[in-house]
This record gives sequence, structure tokens and C-alpha cells, in this order.
Amino acid sequence: MEFLKVLSVKEVIELIKGFHPLGTEIVTLDMACGRILAETVRAQEPVPHFRRATMDGYAVRAKDTFGASESLPAILEVVGSVEMGKIPSFTVGPNQAGAIPTGGALPEGSDAVVMVEHTERIDESTIEVYRPVAPGEHVLSVGEDIPEGAEIFKAGRLLKPQDIGVLAALGIYELKAYRKPKVAVISTGDEIVPYTTKGPLPVGLIRDTNSLFIAGLCEEVGAEVGVKILVGDDKKRLRDACHELAENHDVVLLSGGSSVGIRDFTLEVLNELPQSRILFHGVAIKPGKPTILATSGNTYFWGLPGQPASALTVMFALVCPFLQVMQGTFPNFPYSKKTAEAVLSVRVPSVHGREDYVPVQLINSENGWMAHPVFGKSGMVSLITKADGFIIIGEHDEGLDEGSPVTVYLVR
Repeated sequence: MEFLKVLSVKEVIELIKGFHPLGTEIVTLDMACGRILAETVRAQEPVPHFRRATMDGYAVRAKDTFGASESLPAILEVVGSVEMGKIPSFTVGPNQAGAIPTGGALPEGSDAVVMVEHTERIDESTIEVYRPVAPGEHVLSVGEDIPEGAEIFKAGRLLKPQDIGVLAALGIYELKAYRKPKVAVISTGDEIVPYTTKGPLPVGLIRDTNSLFIAGLCEEVGAEVGVKILVGDDKKRLRDACHELAENHDVVLLSGGSSVGIRDFTLEVLNELPQSRILFHGVAIKPGKPTILATSGNTYFWGLPGQPASALTVMFALVCPFLQVMQGTFPNFPYSKKTAEAVLSVRVPSVHGREDYVPVQLINSENGWMAHPVFGKSGMVSLITKADGFIIIGEHDEGLDEGSPVTVYLVR
């Protein structure tokens, strides 16, 4: 069996950064939200492609309103009304106007829109204008929003719902995006039973919790979760499951069985897979040291600790960023949507030579945010929900003193 030295977190991060994204595929716009663009998108047409009003009112020639006021209004003849979605059938000449709704196309001859609030009807064909307008006022010109040929989104962008609206306005209905990694999740151990098992459970058995939050985090970062299965402490069953899942998954995450023990088969199984390569067995991180990363053909295998808090830490620190790299984006390590600056409420010791990920609660004090460590015994499942985030104590630090400024990587 091949055992490799324990890598530092920085070494693992550099390894992950060197991985290539998965292939690309064409996706339709209605399926593109949350996908990563594989190529830069440029506007093939201007937006808007016609001059249109941004206010309800009257399309006019701006010079005909010069000097207009409440005491001396401009008198204009109404020669038509613009219909939405249609080309205006009339032209605005000197001292003339055309009624126009927001979004309507400006008729020929006009160059501005007077807001309806600044006018008053005298009769069916005449209005008074009480305020002057400048050329282009309350009008979107051709390409004023998005010029033709403009760069809209760069390759590597995560498409948000509002981005989809912009692309739709440009008539773009297909995009080249990076393929979403398909992930399988395996929970291992004879003591693990399905989370749907009704209680009370017999002594020694516990419900599967890891596969659910692991799968949830995978989906949160854009991966597609294929299957979630349980495999007991049976080396052959685990090897068969890994071999089968590797055929139609890009990544397989194994929870439990990564540490050194009489029934911890993960490393042995990964060594026996076709074209296997163990990239590392162990990371200088607490919690989560017995983490494994291996490859078999084109499939990546992560061996995660079985303890929920440890597995969660490794997911945030390494696996979630890894899944983002697979999709062509350049993530921050660790994975966190937001951070907060705080000061530590108590001293937290650490051991030189490893990175400590310490769960904390944020407490709003009169002096600002305080980060208070969430302490608990190994294996306590409640630890993963009590924390607002975590702080990192560097591998060369021997702890942090009370009052030390810290960055909190938020997990909710």
C-alpha cells in the first residue's frame, strides 16, 4: 500500500489550483442560471435597437419647448399617439407633439419626451408644456444601454438571474458553459443507517447525516449530485461501488474510513482502482487531518473524515473550492460567501505545523463584533449548526490571544 506524506493546506491549495476545468457544453438560456461561462459574451446587437421613451408623456422637438414655464407655456399640436410594439405612423414637425407611453418608439422628427406631469391638455389636439426639455431627455438612444460589440460578461463569470435577463434582451439563447461536475456521495461504516430510519435506534447505530450536508454543499457550489449511498465496512462492496460510480461520475466523495484503523478500507480500495494515483493521504489541518485525494482514470476521489464537524471543515476548506475549479472559476480558499471582521473573545491555543479551523459564534457587543469559539467534543453533530462561521489559525502560529483581530468566514 502506498502512503504519502501529509501535505500542508497551502500545498493542497496549490495542487487544486493546478487542476483543469471539465469540458464545456452548450446550454440554453433557461438552464444557464448558476452556470459558469466558458467564453466571453459580446453584444451582437445594440440595446435598445430603437429610440424609446423612458417616461409617459409627449414626444417633442426639444427646441420647441425652450423657455416654457407655467406663466408662459409652449403650445403644441398633438398629431398622433404611439402604440406599444408598433412603428409610429406619424412624424413630429415644428410645434407638434405625439403622445407616447414608457417604452414606446419615438416618432420621426422628435428628439425628447416631456413628462405628462409637465403638460396640460387644452383640447383633443392641443397641449400646454410648462417645462423645457433638452435633446435626448427621457429618451434611450440606440445602443445607449448596451452598444453593439460591447463585452457583456467575461469567461469564468457565474451567471446570476439578472444576467439571464440581460442576455435575453440581447437575443442570446444559447451559451457555452463549463460542464457541471457530477458528484456521488458515499457514507461508509456498519454503524451508519439511512436518515429515514425511525427511532429510537439500537445502541451503536447512528443515522447518516454527512451525505445530506455534503450533497447540499456540492449543489450550492454548482455541482450536480448523482447518487448518495451507504456502504458498510466491507472492502469488496466499497471497491465495487467506487468502480461502478467512477464510470458515470466526475467526483466521488467518501465520508468515513479515511483514518488508519482496522476497518478503514478507503485507502486500500483507492489503491486498487484502475489507473489509481494517491495524490495525498493526510492534510495538516484540524479538524480533518485524515483526508485523502486520489484519481482513477478521469474520476477524482476524496476520502473525508467521518466526524460531521471534520467533514464539514474539509468541505469548506478544500472540496468546495475544488468543485469550483472544476467549473472554470477561480475561488477563494476557504469557500465562504461572506466574511466579517471581529475580535476574539478568549485565547485559543493551537499547535505549530497545522492550520486550525475554529468554529465561532458572532456576538454583537458595544465594541463591535466578538468571535466566540464553539467548543465541543469530537463527534458532536450539533457543532455544525451552532457556528456562524470559522476562523483560521495559521500553521506557524501557536494560538491567538484574547482580543486578537480575526476574519470570520461565514457559513450562514
